[in-house]
Amino acid sequence: QVRLVESGGGLVQPGGSLRLSCVASEHTFSPITVAWFRQVPGKEREFVGAFSENFSLNNDKAYVTESLKGRFSISGSGAEDTVWLQMSTLKPEDTAIYYCAAARGAVISTSKTSYRYWGQGTQVTVSS
Repeated sequence: QVRLVESGGGLVQPGGSLRLSCVASEHTFSPITVAWFRQVPGKEREFVGAFSENFSLNNDKAYVTESLKGRFSISGSGAEDTVWLQMSTLKPEDTAIYYCAAARGAVISTSKTSYRYWGQGTQVTVSS
């Protein structure tokens, strides 16, 4: 069992920044992987990136999907209790509900079906 709570969403102008937080609590297993997805109405839920304390790619414990690298970054506290999604140079097309999700283990999957636990989502709106 994992309880996930996202926060930090809101309205931001194009070019602005936001940092989303995902707090994972009540998890009785370790390691876990915490991922970020986003979804706009009528479209599939899209993988943004993920973090796991036991993951390592080029000495990085996080992975961000290629199309968002350079603008988005992910970091985490120890034991994956909190994972942050830092978003910069935001564009209107980044407008979506952002969800965090968790799965057992340290393998980062880009598939939403790999994640059993989900937060309620937080709305990010990029508009002038």
